Amino acid sequence: MERIDIGRRALVRLLATGAATMGIMKVGWPLSLYAAQAAEKTPAPDRPLAGVVANPIDIPPPIKRDHPIHHEITLEAREVIAELEPGATFRYMTFGGQVPGPMLRVREGDTVKLTLKNLPGNIYIHSTDTHAVYGTGGGAVATTVLPGQSKTEFFKAMYPGAFIYHCAVPDMDFHISSGMYGMIVVEPVGGLPKADREFYLGQNEVYTVEPFGAKGFHKFDSKAMVREQPTYVLFNGAVNALTPGRLGAMQAKVGETIRVFMVNGGPNLTSSFHPIGNVWVRGWQQGALASEPTRYVQTSTVAPGSAFVGDMELPVPETIKLVDHALSRTISQGCLAEIHVTGAENPEVFKAKA
Repeated sequence: MERIDIGRRALVRLLATGAATMGIMKVGWPLSLYAAQAAEKTPAPDRPLAGVVANPIDIPPPIKRDHPIHHEITLEAREVIAELEPGATFRYMTFGGQVPGPMLRVREGDTVKLTLKNLPGNIYIHSTDTHAVYGTGGGAVATTVLPGQSKTEFFKAMYPGAFIYHCAVPDMDFHISSGMYGMIVVEPVGGLPKADREFYLGQNEVYTVEPFGAKGFHKFDSKAMVREQPTYVLFNGAVNALTPGRLGAMQAKVGETIRVFMVNGGPNLTSSFHPIGNVWVRGWQQGALASEPTRYVQTSTVAPGSAFVGDMELPVPETIKLVDHALSRTISQGCLAEIHVTGAENPEVFKAKA
């Protein structure tokens, strides 16, 4: 095992996270930062508030080249206090300050040098388990890193698909629930069918001591997480974030084909991902891009730690509501996103009055 020399403060921080950097050994609950977070009353006033909602269109474009290349990618582990819903805040753990973390996009056969920086102001140890990686822990051991440090790994993208990456320290369920997950797309040789627009969503649960709708700072509730009873179920890290009443709906036009990349961080709940008012005309279940897509999928089961890629055709103007069809999660726990489709009416397909 690699010898690691750390100072006294770093050692205390390391033990508090419940991990030994290379040995990955769990310690008892009294040292866990579950307890530290639950004991905290409110954030200090000088801690900055930040938005964590990932922009669903800020993603790399489709790959058109016919040869492999090398990528050098840096992810930053950032811990921020941000808004769950208006007036309610929470301490998030993120990649790049957003939920889900940045979408990475490579081609089958590409090589990647991936660096994880754990910013100096952070509290926790972090890592990356990338499901597109052959290697121990999906690279988690190689990238386990203390605050103020960085670690680098090399991998070759050997198989195509849409895959999750996530923090994988011993309390990984806590870190993922707090927002620390994202997607890497490994496009197959030959690419994907053309789409006019692409959107990127992530779903995860958040477990808090305070109830849904309560104002103020929400403390993490580890016992509720073990019971799998979340306070919130969210797309892109906040209640109904991608709707007109919050940050705005996604936009598309009649006649277009749109593609949605969805990653389910979990850490516990399986999503029943459904577009109300439309259908997945092509659906790559579990992100299996090397397989033929399933046609006309009404609802896709997306397990925690997996992904889905789905295409929709837009023959009529409408508002498509993206939901988890375990509908209490949408109605009472904040799991809703919208796509606003504009254009000419098409009464041969749909009209409000028969």
